[in-house]
Amino acid sequence: MTSKQVLEGPIRPSHRHYSNNGFGSTDECAEKAAKISLTDPQGQPDGYCWPEGPAKDCRTHDSAAADGFIYNNKKYDTFGEKISSDEVCVTGICRPGELLAIMGASGAGKTTLLNVLTHRNSARLRVTGDLYANGKPVDPDTLTSRSAYVQQDDLFIGTLTVREQLVFQAMLRMDRHIPYDRRMTRVDEVIVELGLVKSADTKIGIPGRIKGISGGEMKRLAFACEVLTNPSLMFCDEPTSGLDSFMAQNVVAVMKNMAERGKTIISTIHQPSSEVYAMFDRVLLMAEGRVAFLGEVDACYQFFKKCGIPCPPNYNPADFFISTLAVQPGKEDNCRRAIHTICDEFAKSDDGKNLEKSVVENSREIERSYGFESTEDIAISKSPYKASWISQFRMLLWRSWLEVVREPMLIKVRFFQVVAISLLIGVIYLNQQLTQEGVTNINGALFLFLTNMTFQNVFGVVNTFCAQLPIFLREHFNGMYRTDVYFISKMLAELPFYIMYPFVFVAIAYYLVGFTNDVNNFFICAGIVVLVANSSISFGYMISCVARNISVALAIATPFIIPFMLFGGFFLNSGSVPGYLKWFKYLSWFSYGNEALLINQWTGVESITCGVNETTCFPNGQAVLQFYHYDNSSITFNVVCLAALIVGYRSCCFYCIIIKNIQKT
Repeated sequence: MTSKQVLEGPIRPSHRHYSNNGFGSTDECAEKAAKISLTDPQGQPDGYCWPEGPAKDCRTHDSAAADGFIYNNKKYDTFGEKISSDEVCVTGICRPGELLAIMGASGAGKTTLLNVLTHRNSARLRVTGDLYANGKPVDPDTLTSRSAYVQQDDLFIGTLTVREQLVFQAMLRMDRHIPYDRRMTRVDEVIVELGLVKSADTKIGIPGRIKGISGGEMKRLAFACEVLTNPSLMFCDEPTSGLDSFMAQNVVAVMKNMAERGKTIISTIHQPSSEVYAMFDRVLLMAEGRVAFLGEVDACYQFFKKCGIPCPPNYNPADFFISTLAVQPGKEDNCRRAIHTICDEFAKSDDGKNLEKSVVENSREIERSYGFESTEDIAISKSPYKASWISQFRMLLWRSWLEVVREPMLIKVRFFQVVAISLLIGVIYLNQQLTQEGVTNINGALFLFLTNMTFQNVFGVVNTFCAQLPIFLREHFNGMYRTDVYFISKMLAELPFYIMYPFVFVAIAYYLVGFTNDVNNFFICAGIVVLVANSSISFGYMISCVARNISVALAIATPFIIPFMLFGGFFLNSGSVPGYLKWFKYLSWFSYGNEALLINQWTGVESITCGVNETTCFPNGQAVLQFYHYDNSSITFNVVCLAALIVGYRSCCFYCIIIKNIQKT
């Protein structure tokens, strides 16, 4: 079965072949084929540019994506699943200046079609076909840079204002040769264009923590982020999902307004109201992975009337079409027969034949114009990132810092937590003396330092970093910044707080408990606790990246932490660890931290009071260290090992993020 699909104007989507791959619905397709060609509104294969500035020759202005795109025999195999051999052909046309709605019942294949068109979420799909822009081969990166995709879920950093979010996007998504003033002017233009003037300086908000903008404003902000680069092609995945009818109508009005400016907008939409449905210019009805109708909104009534299924008066046409093309439980066979009959009728109708004819003619026109004799002359080049490494780092560090300092309540809560626990430990272990009981109590207090730093920081990181990863994955997929830039900037922005909290903790508890009364020992103890805190933070980062979501991360964190505690030297003497398990303590920050703290505490202690009736007695600090099998000369070694754990865990986190990126693409 051949596959071709053409978009009139700047974008013409062609045949899409896909089939059920055993995942439960046609939205989970196993095989697709596509061929997409672009021509300008006058039908000329050359010279059509994305609508920004005066007309010009696209070939000399790096307008590759504007010139066209084609899939060329790309394949994505599903992992461990048998791929269905059934193929379904989908042909579609969307003209510039028109708003196309892709509609259908759940499982009809509309989201899959959008994913194939945009090269997204295709990890379990096998896709074949070619991709062209006005006859020129292009790659997914070029398509991503030259088009916009408004996804269903709005993901933002809630501590930023609307303007700051747009400034961040403008600095990273607009071409690097564009001056700063022009970027800021464009931000102001988009704020006015999308009706965000009143909320421009309002924080986006975090549910339950920071009051922010409304759902409709958030959806308009999602559009604003995408139109900053003034793309001619926009894909929208159910932009009205979760909005009431009034907000949904406002969002579609924004899409309609952009389409009237000459943009090509393709949007999936679920159960629109009659008012929203009437705002679309054309509609693509999908059922069971096939096209049931594609054409003008008004022509859809006539088509179903010819099929003997007229839409009742005063009935929402969108609801009628979707319910007609739905597979009802208990009537699956009859519904599928009716659906295939409707799809076949459209293929045989004048509209269907004209569509097929347009596909063939445009494909032949491109072949005559370019001949496909060489791809070198029409190769499209593009930098993977619009901003330089330094610009990416500066903007990400700025955003990460604002993300931390813009939540004063969270900072206050964490500071209160540190002060409260340190005071609690200080009061419970108040003024310990150098006696045999004091040795046990001092060692217990030091290990509590490690335990508190571990649980407080691991679960704190898991709760925040897991929520931020989806934002990173989306922005990285959009080509905004590199993985290493994100990782380094985030670590640096949070580092001052991850030094301050442990230091304050030690500063309060150290002299209350009655540890060695020496300034050098105090700062060494504080430094060790800071290293332990950052080791546990690094472990939290790693767990967050390994886990699929926050629930899994929280579930697997504790089973890893407990063995690290057991091999820390307090509950199980280092000399009693079985040989085949000794390797485990080398991964434990408890082990290095506890040894370093005890060496710092007991080195130089010449005398410890022994009671008359005490059978075991530590005469001095050296005896305490010998009991735990610690060498008082190895404190530097333990500090170096803690630093190595920080680097090691964060390196694992970095590579886990890279793997997530690969899986997403």
